[in-house]
Amino acid sequence: MASKQQLLRLIEEAICPICLDFFTDPVTLECGHNFCRSCNTKSWEKKEANSCPECREEFPKRNLRVNRALANLAEEYRKLKLDPKEKESKPHCEKHQEDLKLFCETDKKLICLICRDSREHREHRFLPINEAFEIYKDQLKSSLDSLTEKKSSVLQTELTQKRKISEVREQASSLQTHITSEFTKMHQILTEKEQRLLRDLREEEERIVEPMEKNLREIQENLNSIEENLSKLQKQMEQKDELMFLKEEACRKRRISDEKMTLSSADGSLSLGQFTGPLQYTVWREMIHTIHPGVCRRSNRRQGRTGTAEIHQDVAWAGAFHL
Repeated sequence: MASKQQLLRLIEEAICPICLDFFTDPVTLECGHNFCRSCNTKSWEKKEANSCPECREEFPKRNLRVNRALANLAEEYRKLKLDPKEKESKPHCEKHQEDLKLFCETDKKLICLICRDSREHREHRFLPINEAFEIYKDQLKSSLDSLTEKKSSVLQTELTQKRKISEVREQASSLQTHITSEFTKMHQILTEKEQRLLRDLREEEERIVEPMEKNLREIQENLNSIEENLSKLQKQMEQKDELMFLKEEACRKRRISDEKMTLSSADGSLSLGQFTGPLQYTVWREMIHTIHPGVCRRSNRRQGRTGTAEIHQDVAWAGAFHL
């Protein structure tokens, strides 16, 4: 014996997709789709091209074939006084074709009264649909609240991480200004040393910032995951149909974990010593073999102009290099 669902599917075969009523004088287009002759004619009158109202395929000529079998089928349905617009109001048990009245907590599925008494569900726990709806909706709300709280925490962590990265960037920028200011006081010969220190600073900066930025990406990925889960939960919360809600709840592969998150912002700071110390003094010591302040004294001696002032100056330079 045909089920109600099978009967509805058969009825759909005799319904015109344009007027949504049983076919009247049905015709078949070259693409194979069927319509009432009057419905198809009205559709073509509104268009310049001859095309199928359903699949949009265009035809060079208006060739219409009468579908007598479909016309006879539609007429039989009319005699039975069937409603072509009848839809199944509620989902039914696929096995027994009965109304779904219970929610099996053990199997997490909707069942009918016959299913409840079957061997498959023996000793299982059941709830009325309305009661199960309230219980699981409360659980979903709890998960939603927890996830919202986690999102707030992660957002705060993200802001903290961005602030710390900004501080390191600003610190690096300040050091660049300091280094450049110090080296502008020196001769062009110090340029190579300046560039080397700037390179070291950039490497130091990237070495520190790289893991911090990696941590930031992980934080943002976690945040995106949370927002995606939030969106899914919010959509489910908006579900008004109790049966559909429980069906969706039963189909979920896993629940969102409420475990406490361990995300935190990564710290980092630059090693300031080699960038902020008395750079001129440090460079002077490195350049002891390049700069020879005694040259002026020997040159003056050759010219017969060596004096006490020049000797004291040479001593001061030598002391500065060897402190």
